[in-house]
Amino acid sequence: MRRIGQAVLAVSLFAGCGGSELEPSSKSIEQQQAPLTTTNMDVAPECQGILTFVNTASFQKLDAYLPSNVATNLVNRRASSPFVSLADISSVPLVGPARLEQLAGGARTEGFIGSSCVGILDGLAVSTDDAAAIVSLVNTIADSELHDVLPDAWNGAVNLLNQRPFTSVQAISNVAGIGDVSLRNIRNSATLSRPLEALITAVNAVPQGGTYGASMARHFDWWQVVTGNGSYHGSLECFGLEPSSVPSGATVRPYPADAAEVRAEIVSTVSTANRNNQISSSVISAGLANLDALSAGRSFKGCYFSYANDPWSGHNAAIFVDTVNGFSVMTDTYWAE
Repeated sequence: MRRIGQAVLAVSLFAGCGGSELEPSSKSIEQQQAPLTTTNMDVAPECQGILTFVNTASFQKLDAYLPSNVATNLVNRRASSPFVSLADISSVPLVGPARLEQLAGGARTEGFIGSSCVGILDGLAVSTDDAAAIVSLVNTIADSELHDVLPDAWNGAVNLLNQRPFTSVQAISNVAGIGDVSLRNIRNSATLSRPLEALITAVNAVPQGGTYGASMARHFDWWQVVTGNGSYHGSLECFGLEPSSVPSGATVRPYPADAAEVRAEIVSTVSTANRNNQISSSVISAGLANLDALSAGRSFKGCYFSYANDPWSGHNAAIFVDTVNGFSVMTDTYWAE
């Protein structure tokens, strides 16, 4: 049976105004933390040393890398509460992108971050693993998905598509139209759904045969999937799409999908694939928990549709795309006589 193709590319420190500095741990930051960012933070685990440096370095040490008035502002602010993010640091008067770069440079020179932290780009402290995931995604993502991931950066998306392939996250950051929000959206798309992607990989690895089966995808060209699969086309119901994006012949449902609807479809697809209990329960649990975290309170556009490659088999498929950040997932179950 033909299966739909896919491109699956997943602090609480405190220091006062004075006193001794905390030395970086003898065990490197990258050894202590997970290899990929897994939550919508602006500091990768491998770059947490930047926060440690800002929270613990003496005024004299900060003054070596910053203007004195900026160092004073940082020390005065951290006396009441430690910094927990780059956005938190940026809220201090006189701290902007250039000062963040200087702080990252100081953290690197003083040994608080190592080679696994690329540095700060567009308001994100990016790890080498995150950078590789970002580059891989940007170089392979479909046009339709990239525009969904960057709904408010149309020109940036077009420029990325026209200028790829990229070899570094710095080059992506330098593209006109890509800024703080855009790079974070891309990073999130590339890294935050890894447990779900592991579940999708497990579903797709189950041997397909007999009279029914299933497949899933996390990254795909939804327009091509809806309009370009199969020689025989059946029902097509869409929801949440802009009028100009509704495929020809589709019935339009007046309300978008919610998290519960997306979960129900994925659970049903996983159950179809896992009829012989070939997928680890821990993989299923982690994947569904990841899905729940990414979909809670969200609205999704998409379509339900059916198609066939011959008169003796059929596919029932669904696509869901977050209407704000472009997070997407596809399911496909099939039957055959």
